Amino acid sequence: MIFGNINHEKTYAKLDKDLFNCLEYTKNNNLVKLEKGSYEIDGKNIFVNIVEYDTCEKEDRFWEAHKKYIDIHFMIKGRERIELNFIENLTKKEYEEEGDFLSLDGESNSYVELCEGDFLICYPEDAHMTSLKVDEKENIKKAIFKVIIR
Repeated sequence: MIFGNINHEKTYAKLDKDLFNCLEYTKNNNLVKLEKGSYEIDGKNIFVNIVEYDTCEKEDRFWEAHKKYIDIHFMIKGRERIELNFIENLTKKEYEEEGDFLSLDGESNSYVELCEGDFLICYPEDAHMTSLKVDEKENIKKAIFKVIIR
C-alpha cells in the first residue's frame, strides 16, 4: 500500500504509469463537481467510482480486498479512517468473482486517516476496512479508482 498526498508529485511521479495517470486525473478534473457514479477512463481497465456516504463505527463495517484491480482511494471532501492489514494476516472468506470482492475477518495492524487531497493505493495483498469515522461521523466524498492488474 502507498499513502500519499496529491501535492507531493515528485514522490508519486515514479509510480506505475496507470497509477500515475489516475492521480493526474484528479488534478485535471474537478472531482468535486462530478456526480456519484462510475466514469470510464480506459474502459474496464481503468475507471473511477465517485461515492458519497456517512462515515460510521468500526462494528458497522467489513474487511475487503481485490484480486483483479488495484484501488486508489482519493479523498475529495471530508475525513475517513481506513483500517489496514495484509490478507495473509486475516481469515479469507468467500471471493465474489463478478464484483472482484474478497471478504475477510480479523483485526487491523495499522490505519490511515485520509483528509482532502490524500490518497491510499491498495494492492491485492492489502486488505482494507473503509468508511470509518475519524472523530465524529461525517459525510464524505471520495473517488475510488480501479486499475486492472496487467
